[in-house]
Amino acid sequence: MTAAGGGEGGGGGGRGQLLAALCAAVPSVRIRLGSLEPRTIDEEFCKTLSGFENLCPQFHLSLQSGSDSVLRRMHRKYDSARYLQSVELLHRYFPGCAVTTDLIVGFPGETEEEFEASLALIRRCALSKVHIFPYSRREGTPAAKMPDQVPKAVKEARASRAAAVAAELEDAFHTSLIGTEQPVLFEQPENGFYAGHAPNYAKVYTAPGELHNAVRRVRITELCRDGVFGVLTDTL
Repeated sequence: MTAAGGGEGGGGGGRGQLLAALCAAVPSVRIRLGSLEPRTIDEEFCKTLSGFENLCPQFHLSLQSGSDSVLRRMHRKYDSARYLQSVELLHRYFPGCAVTTDLIVGFPGETEEEFEASLALIRRCALSKVHIFPYSRREGTPAAKMPDQVPKAVKEARASRAAAVAAELEDAFHTSLIGTEQPVLFEQPENGFYAGHAPNYAKVYTAPGELHNAVRRVRITELCRDGVFGVLTDTL
């Protein structure tokens, strides 16, 4: 589900209370939050939700750019410092959580220095997954009328560089899971394995079996394709 915005003043306390009520009402259902605006993540929001085991510790926190000057041109109501604060709060209250985001490269006027600021921020935040999008000009939007449109070749080159950093971060996140046990919701067979997702949305593979729609405990042993591989540690 999405929890975008932050309300007047940007606080997330009200949304936290609503989400807490939802978590309490359906304790057997995994609840995952997406499209979070950084100003929603404050101390009260995190405190309110940190005790619910069915709230998945994976948060899609909107970034778009790590450059404050680009964020101002985008008319975003947060800056890089506020974004970093939100990430740090999430890690403090949800240890081992995954924070994912979207990054736009080549927004009108983006300089090499501004682009490097984005790379520096996603590295500092140690994001677990970053979706990279080259800016696409859409007629009728304010950005389409901005000067200094970034050439297509530059946007493509920056997207490639950002994707390389994102791959390093995702690999580091998956590596951090080795040796841990995760309750995995298995979904379907895939390429000779059975695949599912941990609460932090890491994709987990294990040996094939009767696992459809089952939640099983898995000890993560190694990296595997686009996720990790593990062995079942519980018995039915």
